[in-house]
Amino acid sequence: MINYTERLSLLMEDIVARVPTLSFIDMSRVLVFARSGRTSAEGAYATCHCTCLPPSEPGYYFWRDRRTGRLTRRSEWFVTKSPQVRIGPQPIDHMVSFALPRFTDQMLSRSRKRVHYKAQPNWVAKLDTIVHELYHIDPERPGIRRMEKADGTYSANCHGDRFFGDVVAMVNQYLDTKPDPEISGFLQHNFRELSERFGVVVASAFRGFPSYPQRYIEVLEPQPPPPAEVRCRVEPLKVPRVTTSFTEDDLVMREFLPSGSRQLIREGALRAA
Repeated sequence: MINYTERLSLLMEDIVARVPTLSFIDMSRVLVFARSGRTSAEGAYATCHCTCLPPSEPGYYFWRDRRTGRLTRRSEWFVTKSPQVRIGPQPIDHMVSFALPRFTDQMLSRSRKRVHYKAQPNWVAKLDTIVHELYHIDPERPGIRRMEKADGTYSANCHGDRFFGDVVAMVNQYLDTKPDPEISGFLQHNFRELSERFGVVVASAFRGFPSYPQRYIEVLEPQPPPPAEVRCRVEPLKVPRVTTSFTEDDLVMREFLPSGSRQLIREGALRAA
């Protein structure tokens, strides 16, 4: 059996210890978990999620008459909040999810990344993805890293040529430190090879799989007064009931298969990384 998220966490700890740009990251405040992702389907290999963003400014949805432009109705005031995630006493600020088995089957030779990694083995594409997600963690403020444009202002896009170039540089920097192959060796295997070598591929996931902690809407009580210029019907906001607080008890172990997954045993008492 191989616990894939545990292996990823240990590798990420090694990366932040060896790459100065990422050394600010406290991996005890980062949770790694798995999501579903078939190899044959389109989609991200991994995603960085921020759980430490403050509540948004109050706002409301509104509708206008297409012909006159007049406001015809609006929703109740609401704010958007981050869920609380804790592992034991430790608050979690960021989570990194990996799509399995899609992440395990990515290949440098079939990726646009190959132009940056000449003569490197196929598994380096996975290392690039891991560094990419770690680089999204902002060192200065809660949230996802923002990239500066040439004029010094921040780009609305968190990616760009500079971002991808920085990731390539950090991957090469990590490889240049000659890390222990025992830590990264599991990346060399695709999903079929992992199954043949270890028998069962398991990973930590949230109990409500395929759902996981996400930003949610909360209606303000009491409601603020409407803006002076807004006079229209107020529609009650129908907000789905969601879990807003998570602990290690909400994590389970799942076995991942080529075309699905199934829950095994309760994970219990997991450490954050």
